[in-house]
Amino acid sequence: MMVNKKECLACGKELIGRSDKRFCDLHCKSSYHYRKALDETPKFYTKVDNQLKLNRKILKNFNKSGKATVRALTVLELGFNPNFFTHYWKNAKGDVYLFVYEFGFLKKKENQVEKYILIKWQDYME
Repeated sequence: MMVNKKECLACGKELIGRSDKRFCDLHCKSSYHYRKALDETPKFYTKVDNQLKLNRKILKNFNKSGKATVRALTVLELGFNPNFFTHYWKNAKGDVYLFVYEFGFLKKKENQVEKYILIKWQDYME
């Protein structure tokens, strides 16, 4: 009778136990799937989610008091991408603020310099 020796997909050690076993322990299973995920190209959802998180972090960092103005180039150099936002709000003047969760931004040009006016979501905006 011939017995097939199976090896752990992560470390290559001989597997002992069930015939359908693929990993020798939880650590090998976890590391195998982690390495596999790193090798795969990022999914669209992951790219969008990561950009939204980065945008929020940048807006939060520059808007400590609820309202601020920052040069567009400053945040763009940090990886901010204004094409990724979660929703928008239009004020009484007709300005449309784009929001990344609770942090909003409005692009303005002052003295030939592109700037973003940053605000934080308020209850009256609903």
